[in-house]
Amino acid sequence: MVSTTLAGFLYVSQLAVRQMVKQKSGNIVNVSTSLVDQPIAGVPVTVQVMAKGSLHAVTRALAIEYAKDGIRVNTAALGVIKTPMHKPETYEFLKGLHPMSRMGEIKEVVDAILFLTDATFTTGEILHVDGGAHAGKW
Repeated sequence: MVSTTLAGFLYVSQLAVRQMVKQKSGNIVNVSTSLVDQPIAGVPVTVQVMAKGSLHAVTRALAIEYAKDGIRVNTAALGVIKTPMHKPETYEFLKGLHPMSRMGEIKEVVDAILFLTDATFTTGEILHVDGGAHAGKW
């Protein structure tokens, strides 16, 4: 997982940034998890936090490095999103992981990424799309 997350980001971003530098504009939006900022006791996420935490750091670093080239770099840090990855019988438990007491919807992730794409004065941002889970224990 660490290799896929970090190497995948590195190689794709290197290719994309080359083109973005030539055209003097571009936008990278990474997808991560709010668990980086607020792990949950009893949920084994050490490897995921290590990999995705690196994306949070590199988001800020690249945002600074490439701002002068018109390139913005942001991250959407997700909570639990209702996808086929989660079995319906786990929904009640998963809803309880968020202060809003529900799972996120795919459309809400899309809306957040579109916001980051359109927000032309926003770079280096970690936008939490997690029903408030990153804010702490409730």
